[in-house]
Amino acid sequence: MTVYESIETRKSIRDFEKRPVEPEKLQRILEAGRLAPTARCSNATRFIVVDDPDLMKKVQEACMGQALMGKAPMAVIVCSDSTRVMGCDQRASTVDCSIAMSFMMLAATAEGLGTCWIGGFTQEPLKEALGIPAEYDVVALTPLGYPAEEGRPRDRKPLEELVYKNGWKR
Repeated sequence: MTVYESIETRKSIRDFEKRPVEPEKLQRILEAGRLAPTARCSNATRFIVVDDPDLMKKVQEACMGQALMGKAPMAVIVCSDSTRVMGCDQRASTVDCSIAMSFMMLAATAEGLGTCWIGGFTQEPLKEALGIPAEYDVVALTPLGYPAEEGRPRDRKPLEELVYKNGWKR
């Protein structure tokens, strides 16, 4: 599968088969995250893989009880040092983790696996359950597993409604 095919076919998956993800597939997905760009090549992004059922319950609780988190065999949590700010006044952790998560989600699609970007969670319970240091932000997480559904159709505006050339004008 090409990167373009992954982009076109990726959908948010909210129901998963109970079968485990093969270690070699997980390794390739995490490698995609590791290879993602980071601000000033800081390599500050960290990935926490959770596949322990008891910890998955705690992750689900920290994700406001979202049912999909209880259906997935595992989750990947993406964190970064919260103290770095880029020249454009954006927190580097938000940018770095977002890029890494996007790379991993596309890699998961290429591997035949499903993901769903989860931004609905509470930091402190998640950090406490997983032992994440105070100076790190959890930016996003995703359940990871074999899809037990097709996923919802994506509603996207046409490109010509989203792109401006040489300034904010049409």
